[in-house]
Amino acid sequence: QVHLVESGGGLVQAGGSLRLSCVASGRTDSSYAMGWFRQAPGKEREFVAAISWSGGNTAYADSVKGRFTIARDNAENMVYLQMSSLKPEDTAIYYCAADQTYLRRKVVVTPGGYAYWGQGTQVTVSS
Repeated sequence: QVHLVESGGGLVQAGGSLRLSCVASGRTDSSYAMGWFRQAPGKEREFVAAISWSGGNTAYADSVKGRFTIARDNAENMVYLQMSSLKPEDTAIYYCAADQTYLRRKVVVTPGGYAYWGQGTQVTVSS
């Protein structure tokens, strides 16, 4: 079992930046692929970004490519999502997710591939 807690959300103007953080606790001696998802009101949860356990492989949704960057620090059990050039359509609750895996380069882009989820952090982008 691993417990995830997100932080760093808030209100920002369009064009601004935010950095989300996700800290893992519990069974952190295992290896986990990590991901960020988001869910806007009335919409399905959608993939944003993912990173392999090694950190060497990443994936991004087309809507955030070139604006968002995912990174991790395994020594600190942290995953980050640096968001820049934010748009009002980025407004959503952002969730961190973890998938236990023995594959160092595995990247998971579907919500069904993750067993562990955080409680989410609200990001609101004003126009």
